[in-house]
Amino acid sequence: MLRHAIAPSARYTKASHDVVRQPRLNSDAKILILYVQGLPEDSTSKPLSELAQKLGIKGRAYQKAKVQLVEHGYVHEWRSQGDGGRWITEQLVANTPLTSEQAGHLRGAPPTSPPPSTQFPTVGEPTARPTGGYEPVEDHSDKTTPHPPSEAESTADPDPEPMAASTDSLQLARAERVLLSLRHSRRELHLGVREARALAVEAVKWLERGLSESDLRQALLAERPESGVRSAVGFLRYRLVQKLPEPQAPLQPHKPPPVRELLECKGPGEKHVFRPLADETECAPCRRSAARAMIHDAPEPEPDRIPWRERIARINGTSSALPGEG
Repeated sequence: MLRHAIAPSARYTKASHDVVRQPRLNSDAKILILYVQGLPEDSTSKPLSELAQKLGIKGRAYQKAKVQLVEHGYVHEWRSQGDGGRWITEQLVANTPLTSEQAGHLRGAPPTSPPPSTQFPTVGEPTARPTGGYEPVEDHSDKTTPHPPSEAESTADPDPEPMAASTDSLQLARAERVLLSLRHSRRELHLGVREARALAVEAVKWLERGLSESDLRQALLAERPESGVRSAVGFLRYRLVQKLPEPQAPLQPHKPPPVRELLECKGPGEKHVFRPLADETECAPCRRSAARAMIHDAPEPEPDRIPWRERIARINGTSSALPGEG
């Protein structure tokens, strides 16, 4: 391979080899880190989803890139509610992996949010980041909203089946554990914690219909698509909804057979009664005695047919051997 490279003298961004050569980040995630790293200070107040849109990264591609960045410590988020009731999402994008503790030290004290009626912050004072004008359909977690965020609203189908208000949290935890374990069998079904928590709403319906965790896992891993799985979240959501088994019919209570009245036995001997099981007229001991008597009185079986040579020998009073044999 030939290579021709000229180092730029201006308008460039230093890219760490740890990011460029990171095998666990796709190209969208790497480009997003480098793009944010090279932004001027007055452009970093926009949410990550809006910056990704300018690069043409949106929809499922943005969600997948963001999940990778969050899982490997390049993106950290904090949600808090200000005095005016508005929910604020703060984001930290780093060009090197950070732990939650390290990101918390860089974040410092949480900023106070202005009341909802304030449109323009006072010059020179720290304020919450503005939200921008674009709201992606697939992911609203980057935005500041007056309502608490809901994962179920952003990932549910248009007409989902209503979940009971008293859904057992233990069942949800079991379903989430099954979804997170799929990565050990198929790497392409790797889910983040937030993704698994959102899909658990659909997966718990399987458990409520009597299936075990092993049955649910096998149903999600069976019939691997020939073209592979492009989106683990989309593939699993489709399978959970479309392959949902029919609810099991309730088991009918076992009814013991009716107790029959006592009858007088018609067998030989002294009169006695018994409780029949069906339509018999004799008790079990009498039926066994009758069966033994039938076997005893049966005629003896006829002897086997005597060969013709032996018959002739008996008639002639000689041995079984014919004359001339020997």
